[in-house]
Amino acid sequence: MSKDNIPADYDHLKEAEWQIRWEEDHVHRFIGDGTRPRYIIDTPPPYPTGSIHIGHVLNWTFIDIIARFMRMKGYDVMFPQGWDCHGLPTEVKVEEINNIRKNDVPRDEFRNMCIDITHDNIKQMKSQMQSLGFSQDWSREFVTMTPEYRAKTQLSFLKLYNQNLIYRAVHPVNWCPRCETAIAFAEVDYNENTTFLNYMEFPETNGEGKVIIATTRPELLSACVAVVVHPEDERYKHLEGKNVVVPLYNRPVKIITDTDVDPEFGTGAVMICTFGDKTDVSWVNRYGLDIIEAIDERGLMKEVSGKYVGLTIPECKSSIVEDLKDEGCLVKQEPTYQNVGLCWRCKTPIEILVKKQWFVAVKELENQILETAEEIDWIPEHMKIRLLNWTGSMDWDWCISRQRLFATPIPVWYCNECGKVYLPEPEELPVDPSVENPPNKCECGCNNFTGEFDVLDTWMDSSITPMVIAGWPSPDFKKYYPADLRPQGHDIIRTWAFYTILRCKALTDEKPFERIVVNGMVFGEDGHKMSKSRGNVIAPEAVVNEYGADAMRLWSANSVPGSDVPFDWKDVKNGYKFLRKFWNAFRFINMHIADYNMEESNRDYLNPMDRWILSRLNYLVVDVTENLETYNFADARNKIQAFVWHDFCDEYIEAVKYRLYADSEDLQASKEAAKYALKTVILTSLKLLSPITPHFTDEVNQYLDEDNESIHKKNWPLADKSLMDSKAEKLGEIGVNIIGDIRRFKSATKRPLNTPIKSATIYTTESELYNDLKDLESDIIGTMRIKELKIQMGKPDIQERVVELTPVMSKIGPEFKKDAPSIVKYLESNDPHEIAETIERDGKIVINGLTLTKEYVTSRKEIVGSSGEKVEILHSEELDVVLEIVI
Repeated sequence: MSKDNIPADYDHLKEAEWQIRWEEDHVHRFIGDGTRPRYIIDTPPPYPTGSIHIGHVLNWTFIDIIARFMRMKGYDVMFPQGWDCHGLPTEVKVEEINNIRKNDVPRDEFRNMCIDITHDNIKQMKSQMQSLGFSQDWSREFVTMTPEYRAKTQLSFLKLYNQNLIYRAVHPVNWCPRCETAIAFAEVDYNENTTFLNYMEFPETNGEGKVIIATTRPELLSACVAVVVHPEDERYKHLEGKNVVVPLYNRPVKIITDTDVDPEFGTGAVMICTFGDKTDVSWVNRYGLDIIEAIDERGLMKEVSGKYVGLTIPECKSSIVEDLKDEGCLVKQEPTYQNVGLCWRCKTPIEILVKKQWFVAVKELENQILETAEEIDWIPEHMKIRLLNWTGSMDWDWCISRQRLFATPIPVWYCNECGKVYLPEPEELPVDPSVENPPNKCECGCNNFTGEFDVLDTWMDSSITPMVIAGWPSPDFKKYYPADLRPQGHDIIRTWAFYTILRCKALTDEKPFERIVVNGMVFGEDGHKMSKSRGNVIAPEAVVNEYGADAMRLWSANSVPGSDVPFDWKDVKNGYKFLRKFWNAFRFINMHIADYNMEESNRDYLNPMDRWILSRLNYLVVDVTENLETYNFADARNKIQAFVWHDFCDEYIEAVKYRLYADSEDLQASKEAAKYALKTVILTSLKLLSPITPHFTDEVNQYLDEDNESIHKKNWPLADKSLMDSKAEKLGEIGVNIIGDIRRFKSATKRPLNTPIKSATIYTTESELYNDLKDLESDIIGTMRIKELKIQMGKPDIQERVVELTPVMSKIGPEFKKDAPSIVKYLESNDPHEIAETIERDGKIVINGLTLTKEYVTSRKEIVGSSGEKVEILHSEELDVVLEIVI
């Protein structure tokens, strides 16, 4: 393109044009032909909520920077995008929109509602992703609700079942009454709130003694199956093995002892209910206690609760407390803090119910999970501790069955004759046992089956993504497995990372990925995590519309894996200003290099400032390459920005302008050398910046590339060691400092930077610095427009002279009256410096017999150099030099 049609300002609205062009030209397409080394990214498949948030932007910018960087390094990059469609979020949304519950309409109708909203949401989110310049290969898009993906999820179920790693059992599970489904421990969030500790009397069955029980859950009195105390608690030693009566229900329960009891909490006596928490489950299993189910699937009290049947849990709690008061069984209430488990989607308090469910045998795989986690490179390393701690803390196996509709069906039938589990063949998948019958008879000869109505936990879909993107179950999937990179948030280490390592190891006997890079959360400008409830959410499209995707990507890049990031409009604006500054610098440079062809011979004429900027550039290449290889995005971004903004634009370009405009024959070689340096710097800087700001760099590159090829198809720059010179950098820094000192002088004295300087002398007492300054002489002269420059050893020969004396008429007039004019005439007609010296030496001067002291005059002084001219003296901030300037 011609230098004449470059817009005056950078237009971020043109980003959309580049996004279309990249897609049309297949710039990001994974080839897979083996001609280049492969690099596989196991990309996070988000829930299709309909809009991406700034946390998504942070995460995908990390991924995109890596993908673009690796492509330029010569890798064939697989950067797919998937959508984790199934599960509660979509179902809850459908229920809200249509004001229904899942069982209010036929199953197929409800599922279709979920599918429709999911398609719409995917379309919106895909558009948003593309607007941010993310370079996914959309030809490899996967959607977990499609038949093809459901077949893979069901196949993984069959394989684990056949390995005896999936089983069905009656077991306590975490249950969400709002969603009416079991959930896994990893899906339980915890929130601290204030409640009451209720002190209740449990009388002995035989005797007049009483045990005071403190509980936060009086509504579970009907499910009380024992009272437990610490064996060393002297208060209750006499009651061990005896029975007490449950108040209101008049049912005897046994007192047992267990060292897990905390004697300091409450009264030290605890009622075991089925089930108030995980500890209850442990005690029930440990002592073989009965199980009484007091709460149903909808969170309502069951018949066993007596008069409270049908009440909600809060209603039952309130009623029981009042009845305990009436019966005289409630001793007291006191406030206490309680850590309540909540459903991670609807935030309803969870209950522990006993249900027949499907489980993955996590406990059998625990050692393999821990070993595999150690084989993976964690960025940052300390994030691995979260997975290790979670693995070691699991009390129960992973409950994978859900009592919902929009999910992958569990591929199981039950024979109505013998009760045996019937599984489909792999080639029959996907199946939906709730509406289909198996094609063959049971081994017992019966062809009458009941299909499983439960569906799989959505993590059963997303935890096989490394295998799916590699092409599993085709044998060729090993060519692309394990993945090279798993990027993800630290908030889902215990779910997505944990489940993926568990299942992929069990199914392939290999780790799922070589490396895991963990991003942090985004905080609002108020210092809190972004959330709609706090009102501190910033929509990504608002930022993109105002400043463009690349400015937002610059904000995202100013971070490192594992660290939470505050959103800052100032940082986005600063990124936008940087791009505009780079654009303006490019426009100026392009006027001089548009028709310039790189000639290696020009390197023979590089001057000190050229060698300085080129050395800085090549060290920058080394640093940025290492930063991106170690995922230190912030360091890479900040070093590029500092180099381009300050070293290149503020210092180097200003230092070479005089050569670019030079017409004299003796400066032509130097002029061509400057063009060589300028073009080298701008082409290399664009490549370094391109993974972070892909739109801007392609926009600039189109004016520089004769073949009009996208910069993202070019090779990553390699450092030219022949140009890496620490001595050249030291010399260049001296030039930058001297020029900076003179520039600041012009600015401080309100002179335009292009104001000519009559003469300047630079003095130093260091011989090495003297020689360096001689080498820089032409650049200092040209850059600061100095007509005559001298560089001398030693110190300046300067003196301070009084150049003007002004009579203080308020004193002279009243005292000398008619003689005042003659005094003024004398002061104006004689050398002010000699008069000032006389007053300083003698303390006075006598004029026509009249005596004046220093109080009668004011003086103005100037510094005068050896030539007798007025000079300005500058002391360099960084160097042992003194500058003597004559304007």
